[in-house]
Amino acid sequence: MQQSHTMLEHPGILIGFGILVIIMLLLDLGIFNKNSHAISNEEAAFWSIIWISLSMIFSGVIYLVFKGDSKAIAFEKFSQFQSAYWIEKALSVDNLFVFILVFKFFKVSKELHHKVLFWGIIGALAFRAIFIFAGVGLINLTYLPYMEVLGKQVQINILLLIFGIFLIYAGIKSAFTNDHDNEDKDYNSNPGAKLIHRFFKVSRNFDGDKFFTIENGIKMATPLLVVVAVIEFTDLLFAVDSIPAIFAIAPKDPFILYTSNIFAILGLRALYFLLANFIDKFYFLKYGLAAILTFIGVKMVIAPFFHISSPASLAVVGGVLILSLIISLTVPKK
Repeated sequence: MQQSHTMLEHPGILIGFGILVIIMLLLDLGIFNKNSHAISNEEAAFWSIIWISLSMIFSGVIYLVFKGDSKAIAFEKFSQFQSAYWIEKALSVDNLFVFILVFKFFKVSKELHHKVLFWGIIGALAFRAIFIFAGVGLINLTYLPYMEVLGKQVQINILLLIFGIFLIYAGIKSAFTNDHDNEDKDYNSNPGAKLIHRFFKVSRNFDGDKFFTIENGIKMATPLLVVVAVIEFTDLLFAVDSIPAIFAIAPKDPFILYTSNIFAILGLRALYFLLANFIDKFYFLKYGLAAILTFIGVKMVIAPFFHISSPASLAVVGGVLILSLIISLTVPKK
């Protein structure tokens, strides 16, 4: 039986990942953003470079760690991390557009955007862990016995097949979805907002960057807490697309999936502040993302019959993203 190489065999790299994330979050909230302020383009660009650089360095560490097993395994793990990272990064762009609409709907000042996104991402760290590790566990339980199909012995996984069909549908649907469908949405009806209103009395007024305030001697939640809850629920909805997509990359190594996912999510705030003012210029990106979802779905469906390697997947994802950006920037939008 072929040995399954996973990051679990190298606990040192996982411990290092945990320490790095904790240190960066403490530096972010405790030092660099201790006081709420509007994030400038220069600051956003700086943090975007930092997070992307850390992600690339970490993927290099993965290669070096697995190089002791073999160069082929090391490159496979490196490619898995890179593929999952850029898929999550690309799909996160959809989140940015919704974040803009949520902040606009609740009239959240720019000084408070960073704090909302920070606590939204803290929640994402926990929810993504649940989704990924539970998903990998379910995948391991849903393999069918080997069977002969078209003269070939194959082992089909029911859950991956369902995910694949869903991603093909989601990719095709997103290509024909109107970009402005969410612009008139009432975010007070969002389940996250309803949850806060159910358990707390909510003030009509913000109180600086506080989540709770005192009005007439009564402790009340501020609209800022409602916004955080809406952002959290929105991320859960987007995870329905992004998490199944990365299962196609490394279905037996949840740590590759989780570390790449978290690095992409942690860099999302800086990307938001960098792109918020001109995200509409990347009009062709939605078609690129639709193509990526469809490709990943097809990969999952045909996996028992034809294996598309992680390096090949990385090449397709990277090529589609670059082509989408080039077309967006060079071809005028009709």
